[in-house]
Amino acid sequence: MSLSTDVKNDIKAAQKIWLPWWAVLTCMAVSLPVILLFDHFGRPEVAIPTLGSVGVIGFVLYLKWRLKGHAWFWVLMAIIAVLHALLMWYVPWTKKWIPALASAAIASVDLCAILWAISAIGRLIEKQKSGEDS
Repeated sequence: MSLSTDVKNDIKAAQKIWLPWWAVLTCMAVSLPVILLFDHFGRPEVAIPTLGSVGVIGFVLYLKWRLKGHAWFWVLMAIIAVLHALLMWYVPWTKKWIPALASAAIASVDLCAILWAISAIGRLIEKQKSGEDS
C-alpha cells in the first residue's frame, strides 16, 4: 500500500467519526476557561489557534491510537506538539476576526500534514526493521 493510500484511508476514517452531544458540550465547557485565560494574559488572539492545535493533535492521537505501543510514535507526537507550541508563541497572530471556515481549513491541512508525517515515518521505520531482519 502506498503512502497516499495510507493517508487517504486515515482521512476516510476521520470523516466517519462523530462526536456525541455531550462530548461537544464538554469541549465547549473546556474551551471557555482557556479563552478567558488567554484573554486575562492579554493574548486573546492566540486562544483559537491554540485550541485548534490541541484539537487536531488530540484527534490524531484518537485516530492513530493503535500505534501507542511504538516509541517512535510518541517521539513524533512530542515533536509535533513542540512545533505547534513554537508556532503559537512566535507567529504574530492578528487581533482581527478570522472566519471559522479559514480556521477549519488550516486545521484540516494541519491534520493531513500530521497524518502524512506519521505514515511516512512509520513506513521508514518498518523498512529499516525489515532490512535488519534480513
